[in-house]
Amino acid sequence: MKFIQFLKTKGAIAAIFMGIFYSIAMLGIFLPGYSAIPGNVDKLPIAIINEDTGAYGAKIADQLQENLPFKKIETNLTNSQALKDLEKNDLALVVRIPETFSADMQKGKTASSIDFTINEAGATVVSSTMKSVVTEINNQLSEQFSQQTAQGVLMNFNVPEKQAAELAKKIETAYVGNIVTVNKMPDGMNNNMLPMFLTMAGYVGAMIGAMQLVGAFKSSRGKASKTRLFLYVQLAALLIAVVSSFLAAGVAYLVNQPSGDLFFGLLGQQILNYMVCFNFTAILIFLVGEGGMVLNLPILLIQTLANGATLTRDMMYLPYKWMSYISPMYYSVQSYFANLYGSISPNPYIWSMIAVGAVALLINIAIVAFLHKSSAVDQQKTMTEAESAETPAEIGM
Repeated sequence: MKFIQFLKTKGAIAAIFMGIFYSIAMLGIFLPGYSAIPGNVDKLPIAIINEDTGAYGAKIADQLQENLPFKKIETNLTNSQALKDLEKNDLALVVRIPETFSADMQKGKTASSIDFTINEAGATVVSSTMKSVVTEINNQLSEQFSQQTAQGVLMNFNVPEKQAAELAKKIETAYVGNIVTVNKMPDGMNNNMLPMFLTMAGYVGAMIGAMQLVGAFKSSRGKASKTRLFLYVQLAALLIAVVSSFLAAGVAYLVNQPSGDLFFGLLGQQILNYMVCFNFTAILIFLVGEGGMVLNLPILLIQTLANGATLTRDMMYLPYKWMSYISPMYYSVQSYFANLYGSISPNPYIWSMIAVGAVALLINIAIVAFLHKSSAVDQQKTMTEAESAETPAEIGM
């Protein structure tokens, strides 16, 4: 066999196609998706809560609204409402100006600190961007207030050394910004990426499992009815889900060492994640066979950006945002964030996953029922049932 003949074989052609297709798909999906960073940072919603009724608080609030690089700034929320929205990642930053801010400045005291609250249990880009923004804000405000205080000091030349030292200290501490972090995440990128990695492990395993088990379903036609074989496929997937999830949870606990009381919740979610992803990816394989795996790859790549681990929905371009609403990955990642590091219930995300899985299962049932031809076993079963139905009538005659 010559090399040219070898290249014309089915396996070689498939390998060439996948190499070209995967390269184009990955770069064509990832590069546009990640171009949202930092371009879409201004779409992140924040809140400015001004509890100060004096002139200083109003001035700072106005300056922040004018200078901050965000288009959506909430100003009509209470601090407690804003913090609840922050916990749910509906806000990226909460700025609170305390009620004593102007009074402290007018009395010559160190101003009450402005609170900048960030939630770490969410997309990595959001928390890192907010920390950079807050650092810049604090530097600017510190310089501004120090200059204002210095104007008063300049009117006090020839003061004794002790008083001069006190005045210098007053300039340095005219403003103090307070960065508050809720849902503090343990150090290490492995902790930040754990929700995504657990989800990806389940999704990729389920996608490959769907290809293999649907293949087994098709190769076993004629040995059992398609209803029984479909049930076998689901039971086999569940068995794999349980075993693989135990191993995944074990590795996560070995490396990341999360709280022990989270184990069964994490394990249960990983099993659910596998089953939902299995039926989600099996749709195209039941529908078009092995070619469904080719179509599943770009869907997988889109979900790696649309799962919310790196970007929030507010930052995503429309195709990625649309995918996040039907993606099992998005709900799994958000549920893991809430369960592992957050202080809100993961239940809304869990129920969304269940809904996606239930719809996918129903679609698979419909495909098998209406698009897959009946085998000899199915036909024999139908004939047997028909004969059983006719027998009582004949006896009655």
